[in-house]
Amino acid sequence: MLTVYSDNHRLQNARFELIDGKLLPPFENPLRADRVLAQVQQVGLGAVLPIQTFGLDPILRVHDPGYVAFLQTAWSDWVTAHGEYDALPLNWAVRTMRHDRVPETIDGRLSYYSFDAGTPITSGTWQAITASANVALTAQQQIAQGAGSAFALCRPPGHHAAKDFYGGYCFLNNAAIAAQAFCDAGAARVAILDLDYHHGNGTQAIFYERSDVLFVSLHGHPSQEYPYFLGFEDELGQGAGAGYNQNYPLRWGTDWSQYQTVLAEALNRIKTYSPDVLLVSLGVDTFEQDPISEFKLKSADYLKIGASLAGLKKPTLFVLEGGYAIEQIGVNVVNVLTAFEEAELSR
Repeated sequence: MLTVYSDNHRLQNARFELIDGKLLPPFENPLRADRVLAQVQQVGLGAVLPIQTFGLDPILRVHDPGYVAFLQTAWSDWVTAHGEYDALPLNWAVRTMRHDRVPETIDGRLSYYSFDAGTPITSGTWQAITASANVALTAQQQIAQGAGSAFALCRPPGHHAAKDFYGGYCFLNNAAIAAQAFCDAGAARVAILDLDYHHGNGTQAIFYERSDVLFVSLHGHPSQEYPYFLGFEDELGQGAGAGYNQNYPLRWGTDWSQYQTVLAEALNRIKTYSPDVLLVSLGVDTFEQDPISEFKLKSADYLKIGASLAGLKKPTLFVLEGGYAIEQIGVNVVNVLTAFEEAELSR
């Protein structure tokens, strides 16, 4: 399996995030991608390709132009107003407040375009997130040209980013951008399976009213877990998208014995949809030692996940999302990929 990677991920290297009432070094940091790449190379997964550059057009097929323009200038505007330290928002519009006016000041715009205080904008954020989107697009192009599978080693991740807001370490939705590129290349049906511990609220929102992209997600129950306000069972899509969104929220303490049953149900839902291509938002923060999750999957379970995914027999693009147990992230990610490839070759 080929891997696409860009060293520009290092340009997103924030000093802190606000979590648990403290300013702490971010769980989402460059070591994550470094460990995954090292494991890809150690096991000889396949060629590691550099990114191609696709410009803003594929990004603007998914994201709002005003939001993209904000991301381009947010750092320079922040430095002018406050100096060279990580940019975090101040407050958010909630019930009874207006949501239809974009503030003029950088503090106001940071608040308008975000939904948490754990996703700092830094001097290198724009370069890192556009490189991450190009990682996904380069891998997507490989599959569109005939590759059976590919791994987009994206960092920063993307599935929490919606059309016009960021959060959860995500700024541009890499999976959604790649899914739209498949549609633009002629795919009639694209399935996205999100396996990250945290619900992919951004991806769901982007495709919620569409039938050409099925979104299926296994994740921590929003009654207990971030991002809290999306990811419930009754969110089934709207308008043309009614019936094309499927959430499987799971309670704290979920282990493989519970997870495998729900995964089988999710894969059957995708099989019934019969997509032209499968896109996997691959988060491994379901791991038992992950510092910000409450699931109990073990490293060996990711081998079982990879083999199960291969059973769909579809061209498959893996896009890296979360996973914050740094020492094990490479093993867990590559376990999925190697098991998938071995199952593919044995057919």
